[in-house]
Order: sequence, then structure tokens, then C-alpha cells
Amino acid sequence: MAKLQDMIEDVKFHAQLWYDTDGWDYVVECWSDSMIAEEIKRCRTSKGAIRKIRAAVKPLDDYRKEISSTNW
Repeated sequence: MAKLQDMIEDVKFHAQLWYDTDGWDYVVECWSDSMIAEEIKRCRTSKGAIRKIRAAVKPLDDYRKEISSTNW
């Protein structure tokens, strides 16, 4: 089982790598370590933590794309 701080760092690293994809820019620009920790506190692995955060930000990215598609 990964330590919480290690999982937070892994999530932040993943967010940097995938900044332009699936809403990871929200994590980089807006999420604090404590916000990430709150979301992933029940995760046991970094892979699970990344999936959990993606599930939280992907709908925001989808909504942003939908709104952007209506621009003229």
C-alpha cells in the first residue's frame, strides 16, 4: 500500500505529463495537495489514485469542450 504523500506526488506528476488531456490541467492549476488527499484518501495504490482523480476532472473537461464547441 502506497503512502498518501507518495500518491499525491504521483498524481501531480501524472497531471503535469497529461496537462492538455482529460482535464488534468485543473489538477495542476487549481488543486492543492489537501484537495488531492481528500479525494484519494481511500485509494491503496498510485494507479488507483490517478484513476480516482481522472474520474473527478474528466467530466469538467467534457463540459468545457461542450461549451467551447458552441463558440462561433
